[in-house]
Amino acid sequence: MTAEQERVVVPKRDVRTRRIAFAYPTGSLDRHYVQGDLVMSHLVAVLSALFPEGEDFFIRAVRGYRGQVTDPELRAQVAGFIGQEVTHGREHRALNDRLREMGYPTRLVDRFTNLLLIRSDRLFPRRFQLAVTAALEHYTATIAERLLTSPEAQVLLGETEVRSVLLWHALEESEHKAVAFDVYRAIGGTERMRIRTMRLVNALFVPIVVVFTAISLAGDRASYNPVRLLRSLARVPRSPFVAKVVRRNLLAYNRPGFHPDDFDATALLERWKAELFGTNGSLADHLR
Repeated sequence: MTAEQERVVVPKRDVRTRRIAFAYPTGSLDRHYVQGDLVMSHLVAVLSALFPEGEDFFIRAVRGYRGQVTDPELRAQVAGFIGQEVTHGREHRALNDRLREMGYPTRLVDRFTNLLLIRSDRLFPRRFQLAVTAALEHYTATIAERLLTSPEAQVLLGETEVRSVLLWHALEESEHKAVAFDVYRAIGGTERMRIRTMRLVNALFVPIVVVFTAISLAGDRASYNPVRLLRSLARVPRSPFVAKVVRRNLLAYNRPGFHPDDFDATALLERWKAELFGTNGSLADHLR
């Protein structure tokens, strides 16, 4: 065991797999379901389309090292992480099918993601794949916690089933945000590789999302109304999801000695678990 492995101490965390299901009846979503916003509707559709294959990649990366995890608390968290990610992939596939029926190119994005990540499986070392997973988990947790803390971000999602699925997903992303990171540390992953991997992720992830959002917009007749398109684009820099706090928290990953728990979300998680799954929780009836 290396010195880096010996320093890993995993606190107790509640990472549970919830049996949950969402439904999207035909006609229940407007074409531009993010409060009528053109660009944000396409952006959310692209992100949703990236999730299923991305979640599968995360599962493979973490599961590949499960046998080397000796800490019983971390082993329990790994099991919860895998269960949550399997459910995320399933529910986003259902949402993506509905979005595809509405004209969004979710299948194209899904196929590209599958090709990219399957090639990554074959070409890159497993430890690097785990480092990529830890980096992308920081992305998803940062966006998730912004959604859970920003009323402005929540208002953007209206009152549709998309809002429900994204709030649930955000809660669980925050719950398991440190699992892949701690597995990476437990198997002796270095700070150098961790930080360099995030720099590579930063260079690739945002451009991929931008390109596919542009492709998605190009297939939407509403995008050819220049007034509507320009107004929607002008709102993007003011979006709560690109606020200074989001950029700052993302960049914190590059700091030596960083850990996801540096951003304590304990109170936030307790609040949202009660709001979503408490006795009168808004999603209690979605549990199976």
